[in-house]
Amino acid sequence: MTQRPKRNRRLSHPHRTLPDLKKSDEESRIWNAERQSLTTEQSTFAAMAGTTFRPALFPLIFHSIPDEIPEVSRPLITRLFQLWMVFIGTLALNMAACIVLLVGGGSNAGAGLGASIGYLLFMPIASFLLWYRPIYNGYMKNQSLYFYIYFFFGGFHLLYSIYMIIGIPGTGSAGLISMIESWGKPAIVSGVFCTLATVGWILQGAGLTFYYLQIWREHNAAGHSLDKAKQELAVHGAKSYFSRG
Repeated sequence: MTQRPKRNRRLSHPHRTLPDLKKSDEESRIWNAERQSLTTEQSTFAAMAGTTFRPALFPLIFHSIPDEIPEVSRPLITRLFQLWMVFIGTLALNMAACIVLLVGGGSNAGAGLGASIGYLLFMPIASFLLWYRPIYNGYMKNQSLYFYIYFFFGGFHLLYSIYMIIGIPGTGSAGLISMIESWGKPAIVSGVFCTLATVGWILQGAGLTFYYLQIWREHNAAGHSLDKAKQELAVHGAKSYFSRG
């Protein structure tokens, strides 16, 4: 009696052994865990970024008016932030007006353009750090120190606004004097640009003056004092400027 040869039984997946399957399952678990972790981080960051300041300085400076500012003070801080944005837009428009003045042969226009470029590069950061962030911290932390910093540098900003509204040729401002000279030539294009820049300077200057006086009244009513400011500086130091709460 002849014996039939035994047939080799093969797995349905000839190229994947049991160790390979275990390795694949382990890699899949690791990949899913990493994906879940990444999704969680993205969701957290998106929730924070949705209310943070643009251009984003997170995590150096967290900026979220709804999360950090008391409800009663949110409209005020929101308006100050909007005026700060108007200030930046006015700086850009002012530089464009200085370019037009240079092309049109305005008096001392080269020096004016150079100064306007310097303003556009330096003033947005300086104004944010020196007067906007201090008053933001003042209402967030209710500390006298930040109110005094705001009053000091905010006052200088108001003086700077008056200087830019005047618009002396060659100073980097396309304000009133430059506007009048342009329309007097007449130089229509430069006149239009100078008018827009002048309106921007007046709007942000008048708005910031209004809120400066309002904050001064609230500061006095809240009982803030220079002695409290000195104590807060001694206790918290400069590092509290960037911290939350």
